[in-house]
Amino acid sequence: MPAVLTSTTTSRRQFLTLLGISAAAVSCGTATAGGSGSGSGSGGQVTTLKYQGNVGGVTLPELAADLGYLGDVKLEWIGNTISGPQDIQSAATGQIHFGGAFNGAVVKLASSKAPITSVISYYGSDQHSYSGYYVLEDSPIRTARDLIGKKVGMNTLGAHAQAMLEIYLKRNGVSQADAAKVESLVVPPVNTEQVLRQKQIEVAVLGGVLRDKALAAGGIRPLFTDFELLGPFSAGSYVMTKRFAKENPDTVRTFVTGVAKAIEWSRTTPHEQVIARMTDIVTKRGRNEDTATLKYWRSYGVAEAGGRISDKEFQVWLDWLAERGDIKEGRLKATDLYTNEFNGYGKG
Repeated sequence: MPAVLTSTTTSRRQFLTLLGISAAAVSCGTATAGGSGSGSGSGGQVTTLKYQGNVGGVTLPELAADLGYLGDVKLEWIGNTISGPQDIQSAATGQIHFGGAFNGAVVKLASSKAPITSVISYYGSDQHSYSGYYVLEDSPIRTARDLIGKKVGMNTLGAHAQAMLEIYLKRNGVSQADAAKVESLVVPPVNTEQVLRQKQIEVAVLGGVLRDKALAAGGIRPLFTDFELLGPFSAGSYVMTKRFAKENPDTVRTFVTGVAKAIEWSRTTPHEQVIARMTDIVTKRGRNEDTATLKYWRSYGVAEAGGRISDKEFQVWLDWLAERGDIKEGRLKATDLYTNEFNGYGKG
């Protein structure tokens, strides 16, 4: 059955609408997951954190929990998501305690006055972990201008994949008018390779294990990658509401530092052992998931030690969004958007 494709205009409108809903809900005090009754410890702080996961994948918090890095803090899985913007919207409205997204999506949500803060980087691009824009081997698409009038399938709009596409087009001299003719479509990641091979789209954005699985099958080639565009960089971060962090500082510190340790464990542990651990985690949770793609895992791609955040990881997206007219230039500063206060990795 063909995958459902969602067009640029519709999804962009829905995304911006949800941002407004998120900001309004948080400002009205409806952030229910942050209440002290959600797995509270003896000190009154929340010790059970609700979150969304990924089908067949192991998130850094899940890895940290399995390694014993979260101490008394427990994770409560409430479902899966393929969309970073949706995940941080859920965190902003209190449906979950933390959510992760592309830093540009974090900027957008913060610009709508949602009182959130990024606490640690969780994914990025390096020589092993990156997003590539792939076409069929015999595709006539060779340059940026060849994309005009073509369909590009990605996991969500207004986030990492669309940002990279726009940067690629601009750097290669494609005007804004012509760039608007490149149609971005939402395709579930697990279906993206299939949709490309069925020629429902001309370009597929593939990353991580799904990228390497598709490459192993052959018949596709890269047009460009985000690593080629920007080099190594941390691209996304976990966010929490400022209120939750203020009311539960010990829990947040344990969580962030545990995730930081998990990042470094994944860097320093032999590759085969990391994959074996991830496979065991997915098998133990009993969600009837396929573990076959885990053998393609290479890296989380986080650039900085322990996932610590710096201004540069937000400034590039502040500039990009201001240029697009999505936010007002100068309204936000990079330092408004994140904190390393709770990251104890490397301290002492």
